[in-house]
Amino acid sequence: MRTAHIEVSGLTMAYGEYVVMRSLNFAVRRGEIFIIMGGSGSGKSTLLRHLIGLQAPAAGTVYFDGHDFWRASDAERGRLLRRMGILYQSGALWSSMTLAENIALPLSAHTQLTPKEIAELTSLKLALVGLAGFENYYPSEISGGMQKRAALARAMALDPEILLFDEPSAGLDPVSARRLDELILHLRDSLGSTVVIITHDLASILSIGTDSIFLDTETKSIIARGPPRELLKTSDQPRVQDFLTRGQVLASTSSSRSSARRRL
Repeated sequence: MRTAHIEVSGLTMAYGEYVVMRSLNFAVRRGEIFIIMGGSGSGKSTLLRHLIGLQAPAAGTVYFDGHDFWRASDAERGRLLRRMGILYQSGALWSSMTLAENIALPLSAHTQLTPKEIAELTSLKLALVGLAGFENYYPSEISGGMQKRAALARAMALDPEILLFDEPSAGLDPVSARRLDELILHLRDSLGSTVVIITHDLASILSIGTDSIFLDTETKSIIARGPPRELLKTSDQPRVQDFLTRGQVLASTSSSRSSARRRL
């Protein structure tokens, strides 16, 4: 049985007195592709900020391999963060740098590698995401899908154990989004990384997600957890079913009620 790589314990997220989510408890097992779902304003991106150290919890904490992230020293927290790679929704590539320079940045900052070794690693990372030969291109010179892959190469620069994605397929056409999903699966399988993804993309959720949670704005809690395909079949939560069917369940229910009223 796979052990918990990430454990969220009693986590309450708040902005001042406004509570976003309270008392969240869940675990992400090693090698999982874990999906964080929920409607707009449910706190998905806020949860990501808590996982990567950008926002401190109002209560509770996060454990990485049993290490308490929010009670660790600054030095220990820095070591934990270097075990993670992050792909932001926008890609967040430096527009004034080439793809090679973007990927080399974390290697220069956090390793003692020589310039030659960094250049070799940079080319390797780009090759892993299908961008061999694009080292000297600027982000503006490539497509949106290629920018996402370049950003993924940068996220992998330090060979992270954990990869975190914020809406990776946002702005991509369906074909590019599917190719990105295939790439995520390949990297998980080849590198053994644990993957956490925030996404609204139903195709991605159902095709690559191995476990998930659903953040609910009404209860400010997790109202469903489990493999997305199983939740689609078994969840008795209307808001979860509505999310996983793009509203078809509620629309069908509403239509049935309207028909019943007309018969009356």
